[in-house]
Amino acid sequence: MESVIQKIEAKYKKRQIVDVMPGDTVKVHQKIREGNKERVQIFEGLVIRASRKGSHTAAITVRRIASGIGVEKTYLLHSPLVLKIEVTKRSKVRRNYLTYMRARTGKSARLSGVAFDSDAVNAIHDEQAEQEEAKLHEKLAAEAEQKAAKESEAKAKEEAKAEAALARHKAKSEE
Repeated sequence: MESVIQKIEAKYKKRQIVDVMPGDTVKVHQKIREGNKERVQIFEGLVIRASRKGSHTAAITVRRIASGIGVEKTYLLHSPLVLKIEVTKRSKVRRNYLTYMRARTGKSARLSGVAFDSDAVNAIHDEQAEQEEAKLHEKLAAEAEQKAAKESEAKAKEEAKAEAALARHKAKSEE
């Protein structure tokens, strides 16, 4: 018999998530809200930590160098704001927490790659996330269409004003 906590956890858990391990280079697609707008931001970097894999609080810490400064972000794998995680490269490591990568830059920060089937690893079909991403794209397309219609309407008004002014100018010059 399931406890109440397990039922609630199961409700908010994603059906399938990508198997991410330390040493993987990943692209994390995250939904960002700015005011009333939404967009998808991609953060690409090295996974230096993967914790609580079986839990609904499973998290990964992704590190990358941006403008010469190390940036680390921690993502909850089951968060509704994380739309998709793509594994682009898999490396051979023997630790779960790669703290030593913080001190390394340049050639010393390279990890030896391991061959893996990226299609099999990244083939996750979370219907809810795909529907949400499709809705976001439709919304953006509709907004762009409305903006284009307003611009064309304003341009048509300006052209009509210009033609009217030219007609008045011609009428005055003929008199």
